[in-house]
Amino acid sequence: MFKVYVMLAAMLWSAGALAQQSVITGTVKDSTNNQPLTGATVRLNNQATATNEFGKFEFDKLMPGEYVVNVSFLGFKDKVVRVTVFDRADVVVYLEESYQLTDELVVYATRANDKTPTTFTNVNQQSIQKQNFGQDMPFILNWTPSLVTTSDAGAGIGYTGVRIRGSDATRINVTINGIAYNDSESQGTFWVNLPDIASSTQSVQIQRGVGTST
Repeated sequence: MFKVYVMLAAMLWSAGALAQQSVITGTVKDSTNNQPLTGATVRLNNQATATNEFGKFEFDKLMPGEYVVNVSFLGFKDKVVRVTVFDRADVVVYLEESYQLTDELVVYATRANDKTPTTFTNVNQQSIQKQNFGQDMPFILNWTPSLVTTSDAGAGIGYTGVRIRGSDATRINVTINGIAYNDSESQGTFWVNLPDIASSTQSVQIQRGVGTST
């Protein structure tokens, strides 16, 4: 009879322990438009989770008590919420957008200067816009020395080519902000993939011969 009492007491204690487990659920929303935020990071003690496509999160198997929930999301201010839970608690967290003014971004590329032993021509933004009639970049630069352009359609739009001092496109290295643009297989340059790049170009440097970009 003593063994039976011990087993019953153990079972009752286990059931009571399970009954004490609590759950915290919640939804993270944009305070501006009340829309749920997907992928927001939610932390509770040493646990972390991300909100689903409906902006919801859940922490289970918790002991009753007070908890601190930290919510963060890119482009929004972090928020700390205190939650008291006995059985189940559901919270709605509103995040405010965060604006940060940063310094201007300046991209530098390797260019020739007066001390570089190569021939080059600098074309500024004003000259580019003056020649820009919606054609590809080679036709805009056609007036520079030693540069000859071709066009399959004859209008300077689409598949255009360029030669510098007789060298075809496969022997001309084209870099944009210091990054090589030449095709990795043919080594040529497909200007058709850069429609109206002239409107966004601040300056162009054309180097004739072995230049710094090679």
